[in-house]
Amino acid sequence: MPATYQYKVKDSGGKMIEGTLDAESPALVANKLRQMGYVPIAIDKKQTKGVRREIHLPGMANRVKLQELAIFSRQFATMIDSGLSLLRSLQILAVQTESGPLAAVVGQVRQDVESGASLSQAFGHHPKVFNKLFVSMIRAGESGGVLDEVLLQLATTIEKQVELRRKIKSAMTYPAVVLGLVGLILTAMLLFIVPLFKGFYKELGGTLPLMTRVLITISSWFVKLFPVVVILVIIGVVLFRRWITTDEGRSRWDAFKLRVPVFGRLVHKTALARFARTFAVLLRSGVPILEALEITKETSGSWVIARALDDVQSGVKIGEPISRPLERHEVFPPMVTQMMAVGEESGALDTMLEKIADFYDQEVEATVNALTSLIEPLLIMVLGICVGTMVIALYLPMFDIIKLPGLNS
Repeated sequence: MPATYQYKVKDSGGKMIEGTLDAESPALVANKLRQMGYVPIAIDKKQTKGVRREIHLPGMANRVKLQELAIFSRQFATMIDSGLSLLRSLQILAVQTESGPLAAVVGQVRQDVESGASLSQAFGHHPKVFNKLFVSMIRAGESGGVLDEVLLQLATTIEKQVELRRKIKSAMTYPAVVLGLVGLILTAMLLFIVPLFKGFYKELGGTLPLMTRVLITISSWFVKLFPVVVILVIIGVVLFRRWITTDEGRSRWDAFKLRVPVFGRLVHKTALARFARTFAVLLRSGVPILEALEITKETSGSWVIARALDDVQSGVKIGEPISRPLERHEVFPPMVTQMMAVGEESGALDTMLEKIADFYDQEVEATVNALTSLIEPLLIMVLGICVGTMVIALYLPMFDIIKLPGLNS
């Protein structure tokens, strides 16, 4: 049964033309448009209820790693630059990609392109693998005829995102492991070790030192309430995760992370680096300014920055420079807004944003190194104090054990 398809094409003079055609399939629409002398850019089935087509591979798309996506983008760019056709390149990538989930998605993308969809549309059918940043840049590359260059920019951008995440993980992993070890040791001592000493001292009788009595009391309550504590922690984690998915929860949580001592600076610099690099690569790829701001806002990972970009969008619509609304938000340091202002004046905003991103990438690395040097001795000291205090409290009565009545009876 024929369906109505909306299309975007370019004529021989490079002018963009839009319209609709009735046909049995997108492939027939594409063939008809080529016979008319047009170059198809996008072909979409007209939706009567506003439902956008999305194709998901359940349980697979969410397992594609950023590093795998970066390798895919770089290989794709190399093939396109070497003169291979789009379909041939996708066919090769679907076979040689080591990631099974990504290979399946690429195979579906190839089928969509073969059916007449544009490459950006085919990628857009898999939003869990290819986010709005990826799809928008591919669309800009198609329109400008520089798909290979855009793919290389995407690969570089994704690789820098992977490196940034690695730095953050290296800063967070060590303290998380040590704190988890401290919690495990303290829990084991309160549940198993302290009760043994409690029974021993009860048989001996006498008055125990205050520190020992406090520790035994804490252990007794902890043993009784441990199941309740575990249940409350699980409930608390679930409620917290739900809360931060709400607009209010996310806004408060993101603002709180920026104010956390020591780690707040790391979160702030990471958010600025992500913002600057994403915005720069979108502008360099030829994405329209308002669309670039919208995509940057959605991929910034920070509600504080997203709120600032809302102001920027409103300002740009009335002809205001991008840097001016950012000055009203404390999350953007004066250096960032001034460099962006210079970039706007000189017509090299993308270059300035790239320099800002590189600067904050270096700052993140320096902060991570400083945190590692600072936190390691502090955590060892915390571990020693916690465990040492409990050991002293348990063995303190040993110094007076001869005086205990039970020993002289």
